[in-house]
Amino acid sequence: MAILIDHPRWPAHGRLWSHLISDSDLDELHAFAAAAGIPRRGFDLDHYDVPEDAYDRLVDAGARAVDGHELVRALLASGLRVTARERRNRSSH
Repeated sequence: MAILIDHPRWPAHGRLWSHLISDSDLDELHAFAAAAGIPRRGFDLDHYDVPEDAYDRLVDAGARAVDGHELVRALLASGLRVTARERRNRSSH
């Protein structure tokens, strides 16, 4: 089991953002995020959006830095990935 983070490169709200995932278990992901001070409101169904200023702190806490392609592959392999269609269906309820 591992917590993975991609490099901050996703712009939103005047900042760059990373994605934080677990390669196996959402409970593990929530526990890691809580211990690192990442608010639950940053959770987006299968990952946390985290601001670039948290990146080094999360890596220091044990998140493994990977590129975006590796992060997506790990999320798909975990079975935790929420597809765009699933996201739309959840937001329409």
